[in-house]
Amino acid sequence: MKVYYSKEFIASYCGDPAAAPGRIEPIVAALKGKVAFEDVVPADIEDIAACHTERHIEHVRNMGIYNIAALAAGGSIQAAFTGLKEPSFALVRPPGHHASADNSWGFCYFNNMAIAITKLKKEGKINRAFIIDFDLHFGDGTVNILGKSGYVDILNPSDAHPERYLMNVERSMPEDVDVIGVSAGFDNHEEDWGGLLSTGDYRELGRIILRASEKCGAGYFAILEGGYNHGVIGRNVEAFLEGMQGK
Repeated sequence: MKVYYSKEFIASYCGDPAAAPGRIEPIVAALKGKVAFEDVVPADIEDIAACHTERHIEHVRNMGIYNIAALAAGGSIQAAFTGLKEPSFALVRPPGHHASADNSWGFCYFNNMAIAITKLKKEGKINRAFIIDFDLHFGDGTVNILGKSGYVDILNPSDAHPERYLMNVERSMPEDVDVIGVSAGFDNHEEDWGGLLSTGDYRELGRIILRASEKCGAGYFAILEGGYNHGVIGRNVEAFLEGMQGK
């Protein structure tokens, strides 16, 4: 499995929890020797501008975040294109699902998922897409950019019981799309902010997405969003990727 990653993501680019030192290293350690790490290239300004206003892009520049945010968006695009042929994962930060066209919050700057899906559509690689965002927090930025596009359906699952949560996800999977994009946030883990899902549940989420992709003949890929307990995020990501591969 290809995982798009850069050592630049280890650097602390600001003071928010998504940039806290030690967040990425446990994931890299958990995946070492089990995946193929691929180098990341930044997204072109044209790809970013397809989803964000000039004012917002300039705002990110003024914050000094542009380079790392463009690198995260670029890795997400690479994962999306690879995902058309085989499952892939963008191990990137900053996250992106709270970035709308003209503003952002929640540790996000550019919407990695929206930029990647829009790129696939513009280049004629897909007709329809499905996005599942299982982060603890609703992916409002992705809905803002793609919710009315007419070619993307978006699921932000929510339930207070793990078994019902997984059941609802499986029932909501698509039957006729070209690609499934996953905004993979791990902050709903039982030892993280949400306190709901087990490590095994993340493995099952990966399996559900695999089964859905097989059912409709779609590609599938995932992008890292939240997850703030550095002691568990590595094994949670590992479990999810195992599920995506049918392990």
